Amino acid sequence: MTTNHRIQLTVEIAAPVARVFAVMLDPAHYRDWTSAFDNGSHYEGTWKQGEQIRFLSSTGSGLLSEVVEHRPNEFTSLRHLGWIGIDATDPASGVTSNWLPAIENYTFHATPTGTRIVIDQDVADDFEQYLRDTWPKALARLKEICEAGAKS
Repeated sequence: MTTNHRIQLTVEIAAPVARVFAVMLDPAHYRDWTSAFDNGSHYEGTWKQGEQIRFLSSTGSGLLSEVVEHRPNEFTSLRHLGWIGIDATDPASGVTSNWLPAIENYTFHATPTGTRIVIDQDVADDFEQYLRDTWPKALARLKEICEAGAKS
C-alpha cells in the first residue's frame, strides 16, 4: 500500500514577489519552467479560488485539481482530485485512489534580495524520489526566467 506524506521545497529568487508570482502562473512561462516534469506540461483553467484546473502532460494525461485558496503574491493552495487519462477523468482510479486528495501549497515570501517560494506537497511514497529529483530542475528554470526578466 502506498502512503501519503508531505515534502517541502524552497527556492530563493532574486526578483520581486509580484514578478515571480506572475511568471510562475503565466501560461507560456509555466510551460517553460515545468518542462522538467514533461516537455509539454501545461494547464487548462484559471487560478480562481473554488475553480477546477487541469495540469496536463504532452500526452493529455495529468491531474484534475481544485484551487482551494488563491491570494496573489502570497499563497496558492491546490487540492488534487483525480487522474486525467487520455480520454477520461477518474477521481477514484487505482492510479490515484491511494493518495488523493493531495494538497500542494505555494507560499511566497518577500526577502531582502527578492522572493522565497516554499512548496509543500503531499506525495505518495512511490512518486517521492521522482519529485525530489525533478522539482529542483523545474525551480532552477523558474529562477532563471524570473531573474533574467528582473535584470532587463
